[in-house]
Amino acid sequence: MTEDEPAPFTTPKPVAFKKGVVNGTVYAENGVKTIGGAIIFTFDDNHKIHMTTSGADGKFHLEAPAGNRIIHIQTGDGSNFRTEIPLVVVNNETHTLPASVSKLNQIANMAYVKGSYDEIEDIVIGLGYTVSQISYDDLKNMSTIAAYDVIFLNCGSRTQGNSGTATPNNDTMIYDNLATFVTNGGSLYASDWDVAYLLGGNSNTNACNTAGGFIPDALLCSTNTGPSTTFTNCTVANAGLAGALGFTSLDIQYDLGSWQRIINYDATFWDVLVSHSSEPLMIRTNKFQQPTAPQMAVGNSANSGFVTICHDDNGTSATITISQSDLQAHLGHGDTVGPCATSTNSGNIYYTTFHNHASGNIGNTGPILQYVILNL
Repeated sequence: MTEDEPAPFTTPKPVAFKKGVVNGTVYAENGVKTIGGAIIFTFDDNHKIHMTTSGADGKFHLEAPAGNRIIHIQTGDGSNFRTEIPLVVVNNETHTLPASVSKLNQIANMAYVKGSYDEIEDIVIGLGYTVSQISYDDLKNMSTIAAYDVIFLNCGSRTQGNSGTATPNNDTMIYDNLATFVTNGGSLYASDWDVAYLLGGNSNTNACNTAGGFIPDALLCSTNTGPSTTFTNCTVANAGLAGALGFTSLDIQYDLGSWQRIINYDATFWDVLVSHSSEPLMIRTNKFQQPTAPQMAVGNSANSGFVTICHDDNGTSATITISQSDLQAHLGHGDTVGPCATSTNSGNIYYTTFHNHASGNIGNTGPILQYVILNL
């Protein structure tokens, strides 16, 4: 080769990505119940996410960049339940997390209103988490409910025996407060008769377009016309829920004399989680927004140093909660504040026609209700 001849071109060898493997099982706080559908993730030095999801058995396998990392475990959007695990990831090594560190931590302050036919608090406590009882009258006080991230409205809480009034539909300040709570990021669970908090009515809702509530009538109608029966071959209609559960169909027993059927709903507002034929049995939304609601902080102050974002990874998005100190770096490469699925920062509303039975025999609806608790 002479001086005038160009040097031969050689293709540069790609730099090998140094990584290790992190294995483990996600558990509830009780250390027994495994959690499917949790997301497990970490970031490399350039804030690129490395993520996986726990299977129905709670097990996960994460390929993580070598170095000092934080392994995040989250359900829902990560604001109510999350765990951070510092870990030195060694290149070409497998790290197995002990069960004692891969438990899902409760961040949320949670409360329930006592009902007559539903005791969701028993499931919460059974998972090893804490939930406080508040009264029907507490719902009239915005400063009281603003202390919570999640409120469970148990079926039957509006009966005179539990609410202290035969006409709870006259307590319109409760509707205003719940609308404000959700608009500012609080999440609600309502079961069966307690759809009346959403749509109006006294102990339950008897007809479409009933006065009261805070959900517009065009978005949902429910009537107290469900018979005592067992629905066979109900469908888990949401892919994320089905993956977390490990099953796609189940039988659901309705053992009370009447329950609130969903007559119609707006499919652009509600996601159907469980159905029987074409009839929704459990629905969810994070799209409610009351424009006239005052802005205020709700929930646990432990979240004040964290922010929920939509993380974009080359077109694949994920809703996660990160430390506020990391936010600017994420915004710098295109992430946005707030969840991916909506333009609002509203909380979730879950409505379920089924719940804890009077007999206590809830079968495969139990894992579904556990999922709801961890994903509110």
